Amino acid sequence: MSAAIRVRPRRELRAARRPRPHRCWGHLIAAPLWPMHGANLGTLLRTCDAVGACLAVPPFRWVDEAVARGNTLRRPGCVHRIGSPLSWLAAERAAGTRVLGVELADEAVRLGDLPAARGRTVVLLGHEATGIPPEALDQLDAAVEIPMVGHGHSLNVAVAGSLVLYKLAGLL
Repeated sequence: MSAAIRVRPRRELRAARRPRPHRCWGHLIAAPLWPMHGANLGTLLRTCDAVGACLAVPPFRWVDEAVARGNTLRRPGCVHRIGSPLSWLAAERAAGTRVLGVELADEAVRLGDLPAARGRTVVLLGHEATGIPPEALDQLDAAVEIPMVGHGHSLNVAVAGSLVLYKLAGLL
């Protein structure tokens, strides 16, 4: 007979987690800079909170509402509002930040082979239909591919970003 699985009660889970939201650690930043569906932004912010990452969002008027709609956190998450995506990426690279794009590309690193981040890393996520714009590809240090065996072409931004963030945070 196997041992029963014990499910930890919420009180125990809360006691094991940080009591306050983290300040900006600046280590991992999810950057869905060309979003297609607003609800994915709040969902991605929840993953950022889970792994200690920040979310960088583009300067579109509808972004704040989109982040709030999908976000079920009781406290504000770490959200960086940026100006021009291309200028922001260039400044990040100039400051020594590693920029990884989640994209199907030649020479892409398979998600399973991606090592944990050792320094400040931006995870660049493109438009769900068209990917990362060609002019932003020049800002990448590497591309990360999420292998798929089904018929779909890609995962949505929140799912793809979550998988890569967990791997980079060393939690997978």
